[in-house]
Amino acid sequence: MSSIAAAPAGPYDELCQQLREVAVLSSCNAVLSWDEQTGMPAEGSAFRAEQVGMIAGLVHEKATHPRVGELLQELSQATADEDSVAAANVREARRNYERSKKLPRRLVEELSKTTSLAQQAWIKARKDQDFPAFLPWLEKMVLLKREEAQVVGYGNGHPYDALLDEYEPGATAASIQEVFGALRPRLVDLIGRIQGSSTKPGKEIAERHYPKAAQKVFAEAAARCIGFSFERGRLDESAHPFCSGVGPGDVRLTTRYLDHHFNSAFFGVLHEAGHGIYEQGLPEDQFGLGCGTACSLGVHESQSRLWENFVGRSMAFWNYFYPGAVQAFPTALKEVSQDEFYQAINVVEPSFIRVEADEATYNLHIMLRFEIELKLISGELKPADLPSAWNSAFQRDFSIVPPNDAVGCMQDIHWSAGLFGYFPTYALGNLYAGMLFEAASRDLGELQAQFSRGEFLPLKEWLKEKVHQWGRRYTAPALIEKATGQKLTHEPLLRHLEAKYSAIYSL
Repeated sequence: MSSIAAAPAGPYDELCQQLREVAVLSSCNAVLSWDEQTGMPAEGSAFRAEQVGMIAGLVHEKATHPRVGELLQELSQATADEDSVAAANVREARRNYERSKKLPRRLVEELSKTTSLAQQAWIKARKDQDFPAFLPWLEKMVLLKREEAQVVGYGNGHPYDALLDEYEPGATAASIQEVFGALRPRLVDLIGRIQGSSTKPGKEIAERHYPKAAQKVFAEAAARCIGFSFERGRLDESAHPFCSGVGPGDVRLTTRYLDHHFNSAFFGVLHEAGHGIYEQGLPEDQFGLGCGTACSLGVHESQSRLWENFVGRSMAFWNYFYPGAVQAFPTALKEVSQDEFYQAINVVEPSFIRVEADEATYNLHIMLRFEIELKLISGELKPADLPSAWNSAFQRDFSIVPPNDAVGCMQDIHWSAGLFGYFPTYALGNLYAGMLFEAASRDLGELQAQFSRGEFLPLKEWLKEKVHQWGRRYTAPALIEKATGQKLTHEPLLRHLEAKYSAIYSL
């Protein structure tokens, strides 16, 4: 077999041009979706659905154009396991082409339109605590995602595998169940010991009045300090925090501000900034190609969770930032010591909202959603029965029941957006983050001392060297093993949690 390096430049260059054009067209929808969630008038939703549906159809048409297939065929003699940028780009192009070819344009457009309309319906239904108003959209979305799973195919596995593979290539429902099965008992044991401790720090300090304007300035300063470039990005408000990598030089973050909840916006911004730093660290000359695309959503979430938790919730981080916090919020933090503040932002307790959950209980929120998603996609659970199934599982896992569906089964945007298969990547991200942070600590020396001085660039550059610059040149398992020297393991995360909460709760 010939290698890509030895192949004529023509087919590869033409393929790259085709893929970049697809990416530019897709980026138009990214801007429209961002606008829909940050500034679009409520009455614009129907027309916006037409816009994004049409563009999605055009993207699909261009991505599945016969010429793309011809170019991939011309490059098919390239060595499959060749370790080069070009080989990786061709591999990813073939993977995307083959998946896209299975999807009829009608389904692609219908999914895009439904996503746009369902998200608007979700925003209103959540605000009104009105699940019946959202139910028709959920039912339609579940049917569409089941159809997608059928046309994509899943071999002898679970229909969910076809959806999960889009976000975490190579992962299956069975592989996620194995990971969660090993992790759950260790987390439950830790949480039980924390709840049984006589040391009971309170979170009242974090629930005082924090003026929105001051929160925005403080959070932006923190995001800038850890390495997010506001010359190539921006921060806005939305009903649900997200990061959108529109394209080179344009990465957009959003958060939501709650006057009486410091953690929500601040750690939401650090989380999304972690995503943004990854997007800004991808090689711009590879835009639209595999090597210019994030490795997987699990790896993407590792970056957001690492900056949010391993950095942002550490005592060393607040050694540097707490004096500024006192200046920004003089009333809320009057006569509050740094240690008291640190404990308040790290309280472990059952809570209704995933994005505001502590590090110890967070993964249980993900496991619950994964369990429900499997049943929705298989047909074992009807969308109409979601609230009761959710509340029953929540009672089992957290010993509390949501007072309404807005803080229960309707709290996340994901299902209205058709993101079935996304949730497990958050938990994988936590595991990857633990592995990466431990490896970075080993390679860079005393990270905590650096954080105390406000020095975050060494960690950012380490992550760029080990993760960001590679895009999808390697699979997620291979990339993480290359960066850390280990295959996937939950031990680093558990070591981090044990050390942290043993100190806070005197375990």
